[in-house]
Amino acid sequence: MTDPINRTGLKPRFWERKPLAKMNQQEWEALCDGCGKCCLNKLEDEDSGDVALTRIACRLLDDDSCRCAQYDVRHQFVPDCIVLKPDNLDSHAYWMPETCAYRLLWQGKPLYDWHPLISGTPGSVHDAGVSVRGITLSEFDIPEDEWEEYIIEEPT
Repeated sequence: MTDPINRTGLKPRFWERKPLAKMNQQEWEALCDGCGKCCLNKLEDEDSGDVALTRIACRLLDDDSCRCAQYDVRHQFVPDCIVLKPDNLDSHAYWMPETCAYRLLWQGKPLYDWHPLISGTPGSVHDAGVSVRGITLSEFDIPEDEWEEYIIEEPT
């Protein structure tokens, strides 16, 4: 017997049975929980390699939805925005948020209960207090040499 298909058209809990590298584009995109943390500017310690989040958001982050306001054409505005793919996770997962589904699955860990694929509710990431909704500042308003003053702990 096969799993029923839910209202998104995706099989329930597909991420538990399908490796990241075998996911189609719809499945891959559905893993994003909409927290917005990947769109925060980060600072990497040159000596330790540790990555710190700042409250300074990419110019394209919609603070209310915690999604990219120009996702499909973001590279026209932010050429160095990284396109996370199964074949580049090894080199990029370290800077992804600790709660990120891509990072968790890459590490062999389960998704959190608040993840929209589990809760069935897109707003559950905000309800759980895991998103950056309401805490960001625009990268246009804060000079880059002051970003260190805006380092935050990751909402988890």
